Amino acid sequence: MLKRFATHTIFSVVLLAAFALTCAAQTSSPPPEVTKVEPPNWWTNHSVNPVRVLVRGRNLTGARVETVGNGLQIGLVRANAAGTYLFVDVVIEKEAQPGRRALRIVTAMGTTNAPFEITAPLSRAGRFQGFTPDDVIYLIMPDRFADGDSANNDPPESRGLYDRRKPRYYHGGDLQGIINRLPYLKEVGVTAIWLNPVYDNINRLNEREQYPETPGGAKLPITDYHGYGAVDFYAVEEHFGTMGKLRELVDAAHRQGIKVIQDQVANHSGPYHPWVADSPTPTWYNGTQSRHLVNPFQPWTLQDPRAEYEAKRATLDGWFIDILPDLNQSDDETARYITQNTLWWIGMTGFDAIRQDTLPYVPREFWNRWMTAIKREYPQVNVVGELYDGDPALVSFFQGGRTQFDAIDSKVDTLFDFPLFFTVRRAFAEGKPIREVAQMLARDHLYPNPDILVTFIGNHDMLRFMNEPNANTTGIKLAQTLILTMRGIPQLYYGDEIALPGAGDPDNRRDFPGGFAGDARNAFTRSGRTPEEQDVYENVRRLIKLRVDLEPLRRGRLTNLYIAEQQYAYARTSERGSVIVIFNNDTKPANVEFNVASVNLENGATLTDRLSANAETRVAEGMLRVNLPARSASIYAMK
Repeated sequence: MLKRFATHTIFSVVLLAAFALTCAAQTSSPPPEVTKVEPPNWWTNHSVNPVRVLVRGRNLTGARVETVGNGLQIGLVRANAAGTYLFVDVVIEKEAQPGRRALRIVTAMGTTNAPFEITAPLSRAGRFQGFTPDDVIYLIMPDRFADGDSANNDPPESRGLYDRRKPRYYHGGDLQGIINRLPYLKEVGVTAIWLNPVYDNINRLNEREQYPETPGGAKLPITDYHGYGAVDFYAVEEHFGTMGKLRELVDAAHRQGIKVIQDQVANHSGPYHPWVADSPTPTWYNGTQSRHLVNPFQPWTLQDPRAEYEAKRATLDGWFIDILPDLNQSDDETARYITQNTLWWIGMTGFDAIRQDTLPYVPREFWNRWMTAIKREYPQVNVVGELYDGDPALVSFFQGGRTQFDAIDSKVDTLFDFPLFFTVRRAFAEGKPIREVAQMLARDHLYPNPDILVTFIGNHDMLRFMNEPNANTTGIKLAQTLILTMRGIPQLYYGDEIALPGAGDPDNRRDFPGGFAGDARNAFTRSGRTPEEQDVYENVRRLIKLRVDLEPLRRGRLTNLYIAEQQYAYARTSERGSVIVIFNNDTKPANVEFNVASVNLENGATLTDRLSANAETRVAEGMLRVNLPARSASIYAMK
């Protein structure tokens, strides 16, 4: 009896102790927390419905989600293993009214709300337009163009990253500065601006001056002023402004007749993105910070029909310069996140087009699905992809419009014409034969559509034209004449119009003179330019105006008429007539003669050189004869 009593007592004590421990554990277990909601809003009657919302926080394991406010329904709810992310499908009812809502997250430990909003869609009139051969694109690095609001130079969220004396720190350029300079861009003749990424980038001062040295010896700074190291894909960099200011810029540009192209990055995030330490899924990235492949930059392996996957793997999955974490578009959640993010930026701002960074290092299957989603919602929005390579066989492989050996059509509208860029630089900066330009153009048959390639003589990733060996203002004027009269869609890099110099990164991203308080001169004005700068500026303006006045220069068929070592003549022909463009890249005068019967110029037709008002020539016996000064160009059109 006593033994039974003792046993019963011990058992009761154990039960009470266990109960006490359970209660204590429950009491000490924290409630759910929410730190980020992506996307924070969406639209009714959108092609994406439900939208998959990624909720970041803590203690989300086992959560159920309810709606706060009408017009929403909840579908799938799934937490990751660490309980730090929830994937929530939110269905937006067709008749839902715009306004703030919330997603109530409930666990056994408590409840919290994740804010969410139904947003009224922007009017489509004058937005989401895409760019065409009628446009001239102007690339702006926001931090280096103009400072319009000194209050955001050293914002409280990220003190210590502003210093104009340091080439890799923020210099103060911002969205307001671009707004202020829209009249200048209109004066130049620009019809579209491409902005380097405006994502929120590295926003804290690290203890180290630089990242760890990479195996190749390259080093990067702690500041990603250039925009390619995102830490938040749903926020605007605080040094540049706010989402409201970005919308103001897009609207102001549209009122000036200027389109806006967003620079997007689907290949990687920044090294300090929260995902690096805590990923939403185990395969969100290709590899981890401590264990990953390094991109060897071998895009040619991707077009090789004989290459096994292992030969391509590092190119597709490797981390850019061993630092930038490679997003895994083969993870369904990652792919969906990137696609929704693209559509969100377009819908929030009214962007007209997209420039996609490091295009080849993302699986082509993803581009096909991504482009399909864009065109479904915004049919006119188009995409130009970056493939930094001089081989037209490789670049053409990534342009959409046809199925390649891998049974995939990337659907990507167009690419930058890097192959032509290299030959133009060699011809007009280094003085190499202009024949090479015509030889490169002979490869146009490789492209599904060469007429919409984006042509250029410089961008933010290489030394500026004026820093090439033997470069001078005569050469840059010839190069600009070619890309502004050649097939394709021309792009200028900020400062090209005044022959701004600049060596390799970061000197090629120097501040535009006059865009910043205290500058010694203001090159946005005639009085602030040197005579050489003004000469180049006027040449660019004249060429852009000729593109407007002479429709064949924008839409005409390209026909080669004369090709020699240092002379080149071609016609741009449309139903509205023909325009003849002639170059002499030699250091001495030249006489050229060629047949123009194939471009519908009749005997006796008188042509005027629109670059030199006093020069005329006449078609005789089907031939055109022209005397060309050394290193010069002429644009002949009917009187």
